[in-house]
Amino acid sequence: MSLQQIARKEALFFSGHRACHGCGMALAVRHILKATGKNVIVVTPTGCLETFASPYGYSPWQVPWIHHLFENAPSIASGVAAALKAQGRDSVRVLVIAGDGSTFDIGFGALSGMLERGDDVLYICTDNGAYMNTGGQRSGASPTYSSTTTDPAGKESLGKTQMMKDLPAIVAAHSAPYVATASVAFLKDLQKKVKKAMLYHGPRYIQIDTPCPSGWGFPPERTLEIGRTGIDCGLVPIFEMENGKITSTHKIKKKIPVTDYLKAQTRFGHLFSDNRGQAELDEIQAMADRNIERYALLRESGNK
Repeated sequence: MSLQQIARKEALFFSGHRACHGCGMALAVRHILKATGKNVIVVTPTGCLETFASPYGYSPWQVPWIHHLFENAPSIASGVAAALKAQGRDSVRVLVIAGDGSTFDIGFGALSGMLERGDDVLYICTDNGAYMNTGGQRSGASPTYSSTTTDPAGKESLGKTQMMKDLPAIVAAHSAPYVATASVAFLKDLQKKVKKAMLYHGPRYIQIDTPCPSGWGFPPERTLEIGRTGIDCGLVPIFEMENGKITSTHKIKKKIPVTDYLKAQTRFGHLFSDNRGQAELDEIQAMADRNIERYALLRESGNK
């Protein structure tokens, strides 16, 4: 048996799907399932993942997988969890893997209901910051002053002006026992958090930063680098919350300016085209600094 055949046999989500080169989401899903093992049922709403992982006549999924409407992943997952409980199948767990559009926006009401009921579901949001599947429209997760197809930058606009929704804090306010953020830039940390979440029962939430070369505008070979840069500037805080309290954070070894992160992506290019964007760049830097202070992201000897 070749190494490729061995890898294919052991993987629970393998190659052959239609994701873009350098897709952070595809990488995240592969490592999520490495951490959960095969005794899961995955629920996925409409979005990039559903589209590239379900071409006719082929499936990269080696676990049971359900696709449904854009807005009702939490409801479907809750129903599956209730059926498993009724059958006494405690060894099988329910996992939602959804994008930011269905999580932050379209399915937000159903998610709130799932959390309030205390259903035994691990909900994972693969956040690429827009509705990438349908053309890059803004979502509640789109960063402030990013250019999207529904908030395009131009002579009269500097992109999306609203703040990104702080969904981990909203989920934690529902008394979820485990809430975490992660990034494909640190895959061991991602796997560790998924394994930890699987030890809990009740509603759990993990939000993964999944850089998108096509939507963000960077070469596909730089996906992990872009992810690390977002963390090191403070715009993408990585942490764990257990029973409403922050219990761990990913410390920044060396703080970098947000411009190092933003310049690498065409979705922020308008902020550097002339002097119009300086006030907005200062505002984004202030956002990152607030994250660093709020989550204590700098090492004690780190640069300020």
